Amino acid sequence: RVRALNDVNLTLHGGELTVLMGPSGSGKTTLLSILGCMLAPTGGTVRICGTSIRGARPEELANIRRQHIGFVFQAYHLFSTLTVAENVRLALDVRGERGPKAMAKTEEVLAGVGLTSKMASFPRQLSGGEQQRVAIARAIVAEPSAILADEPTAALDAVNGHATMAILSTIAKERGRAVLVVTHDPRLFEFADRIVHIEDGLLTREELADSRTSGQQR
Repeated sequence: RVRALNDVNLTLHGGELTVLMGPSGSGKTTLLSILGCMLAPTGGTVRICGTSIRGARPEELANIRRQHIGFVFQAYHLFSTLTVAENVRLALDVRGERGPKAMAKTEEVLAGVGLTSKMASFPRQLSGGEQQRVAIARAIVAEPSAILADEPTAALDAVNGHATMAILSTIAKERGRAVLVVTHDPRLFEFADRIVHIEDGLLTREELADSRTSGQQR
């Protein structure tokens, strides 16, 4: 048996962008999958907005994901046959939100990521950075409690990576969401309110944004 995580204790806070930093194989993606209710932990407890998911059935976990979790991945996972607006609106459709209200929400979030002019475009007509912005819009359109981003800038150049992180930071600050970005790229540190380091399944140290310049850790 492989113990992917060991005595991990992590809390995500609304209004804060947390960067989870670690090398390949350190347990980053496993932790992300557990936090996102995609994997069930073999021990310990996961609480979403104060509610434990222990013993939850698959359909209950799916409902928790729909209501509380927005995912952003390295691969954009957009449907090639759907327009930008349709890809985003799909996240509302699975929640039973349809009609003019859903369209208004879609237009609002696409405007927020600077893609109003691309609403009728298909993914193949977009750049990598634009596709990632569509994925972010889809993740936030239903106003989830937390956004979990797995290497969201890995497939992007420096300019588009910077723009993506700026959007995620704005979501945390202006929308009061908890944002967790998993990465191995230290260039993303400038956007973080908190940096958590993981190695061999252990959270080894934590740095706060206001303490990095003074070298304080905890």
